[in-house]
Amino acid sequence: MDFDESTLFNIMEEISHRKDIKISDIPDIELYMDQVTTFIDNKLGYNKRVLKDKILTKTMINNYTKSKILLPSKNKRYNKQHMILLILIYYLKQILSINDINLLFAPMFKNITSSANGADYLENLYNAFIEVKENGADDLQKILSQKFDLIEEKTEKLPLESKEISKILLTVLTLVATAAIQKRIAEKIIDDYLIK
Repeated sequence: MDFDESTLFNIMEEISHRKDIKISDIPDIELYMDQVTTFIDNKLGYNKRVLKDKILTKTMINNYTKSKILLPSKNKRYNKQHMILLILIYYLKQILSINDINLLFAPMFKNITSSANGADYLENLYNAFIEVKENGADDLQKILSQKFDLIEEKTEKLPLESKEISKILLTVLTLVATAAIQKRIAEKIIDDYLIK
């Protein structure tokens, strides 16, 4: 199979347009830890690179609580706020350290715990994240199309036997370089605005 722009878009489409967990998907009842790990694994399991991997474990939840990036459970049960935080932690820990997530969450925890509308605040924040994330997936196709056109141009004069592997290599290098820049921008925002 040839690696071309269509192949790249098929991969991007498969990954970026998976169904996000909506607020209405999150149970509005308190759950025990086993129920939490099962729910998260079922809803985010499509993100696994290897089928046997776990999205969330009991140890992870305990470590998140100890690290103060997850509010402590109430009577060993987890509510909707906990579930939202666990989903956000899942996305953030793909790129950021636990320490960075702690710095990022600290102001949010003040809003959640000091306000009668803390749960609404968290739900509104989560809904905004999902909406922005979905819009970003649409923009990604345009950006990748431009990058792939440039990659095609740069590999045009290569010998046929090395052209395809060179396109794959340049595509992966470009994606990783872009991710590294975006990671560094996120870290710089945390460093400049959240470290006192």
